[in-house]
Amino acid sequence: MTQQSEYAVAVKSGALDAVATVPGSKSIAHRALICAALARGESTITGLPDGDDTQAMLQGLNMLGATFSLNGVDAHIQGSIDLDRTDAITVDANLAGTTARFLTAIGALRRGPVTVTGNESLRSRPMKDLHLALEQLGAGVSWQNDKYCLPVTVQRGESHIHSVQVAADTSSQFVTSLMLIAPIFPDGLTIELTGDVISLPYIAMSASVMKSFGAHVRIADNRIIVIDGGGYVGCQFAVEPDASSASYPFAAAAVVGGRVRVHGMRSNMLQGDSRFIDVLRQMGCEISEDQAGITVGRDANRPLQGVDIDMSEISDLVPTLAIVAMFAKTPTRIRNVGFIRKKESDRIGDLACEMRGLGASVVEHEDGLEISPHALHGGSCDTHHDHRIAMAFGVAGLELPGVIIDQANVVSKSWPQFWEMLEAL
Repeated sequence: MTQQSEYAVAVKSGALDAVATVPGSKSIAHRALICAALARGESTITGLPDGDDTQAMLQGLNMLGATFSLNGVDAHIQGSIDLDRTDAITVDANLAGTTARFLTAIGALRRGPVTVTGNESLRSRPMKDLHLALEQLGAGVSWQNDKYCLPVTVQRGESHIHSVQVAADTSSQFVTSLMLIAPIFPDGLTIELTGDVISLPYIAMSASVMKSFGAHVRIADNRIIVIDGGGYVGCQFAVEPDASSASYPFAAAAVVGGRVRVHGMRSNMLQGDSRFIDVLRQMGCEISEDQAGITVGRDANRPLQGVDIDMSEISDLVPTLAIVAMFAKTPTRIRNVGFIRKKESDRIGDLACEMRGLGASVVEHEDGLEISPHALHGGSCDTHHDHRIAMAFGVAGLELPGVIIDQANVVSKSWPQFWEMLEAL
């Protein structure tokens, strides 16, 4: 398929009975790669995802001077970034917001200037709170075009302070970016979170990964993060299966009926998105777990029920849940996710528009969506260059004849083999 190609989803006849394997967690992998690239000694990271965003992270770390070798989904990091290099470099994050934010923070540690740029759509995504925090720390920050947007050039300042405030009501990635560089400061860093803190599970995930690489991190009252100096130490690190990706085969079982097991999934994972199975349980699915993974099932004769849910801590799964909700017999209300309007797409407005194109009854709210039962039909779905919208509507097409996904290859951002997985269910 070309980037502009269409993909016609094949309807599944009868209940599902399948096993799916998902990529490694992108969120965990990116954090581990940063820690390893800043660590003393060598590291091995197993289970990396192979999507475009991870490739952008690896290429960026290579530009910064980290040396590593790849063997399939495993990476061996032999040499860390030399933060005293003085040459000017440019890192292209492509479409990867995580890569852009994390590597911007690393640039604030480096003696020579680092320019971080990206695709046109990434240049419009929010970066202001991170840039302001780096300026607070004493880093040099300048912009080529619009202030607080990419491309941005950063480098180490003459001095730095040991505490910083950062707004945490737009993206937890701003907080994580500062957390990841904090152990490199001789006296560490205290980070105070301001505003309504969103996506707390991602902050806890960052702390856990950092601790695996020898960092000392303490979180008090979900507002104050204290990180000691002393740096990182290389280690052996295994990346969990990606809970966000697992939501799609799980949702397929909910929508079509039958059962799908996702290999290697556990209920006690680092990722907050693993809680999606609890939402599906509330909607009428049966959940079981064994050593092989987690299985989601639904008797096709047992109708799905809607839910009223705050998704602020599992916001990447809003498109998945919204699609499942279209097939429920009672309404669903998704709340407290207004900030996802500034993701790869407007994940409230664009999602609502495409759902209506399949006949869904959707009321758009500033902070989320209300989805009510309505007769559904097939149709063409614009992905709005958003991998999560593409994958979610792929699930809808398993039950609704005639669903066509435009720009289907956008899934390569996180899961290049997604369509093959869907066909195999």
